[in-house]
Amino acid sequence: MEVIYLLIPGMIFLGLVMVGILVWAIKNGQYEDMDGDASRILMDDDDPLLPGEAKKDNKEKKEPGKNWPDAEP
Repeated sequence: MEVIYLLIPGMIFLGLVMVGILVWAIKNGQYEDMDGDASRILMDDDDPLLPGEAKKDNKEKKEPGKNWPDAEP
């Protein structure tokens, strides 16, 4: 029974610390852009249809299956 007198205040303190961390994270903007990283991982950086990439790779045409660095010529 004596252990309950230590566990209850300990759990209340731990809960308040976790709520404090959550409030701190929200105020610092950790949850602002929830979809940015999720969609950024799907974007292909070497896609010739991207606006900035079309100007760089106009003269070099890539053949299907020959784009990998270890592909045999």
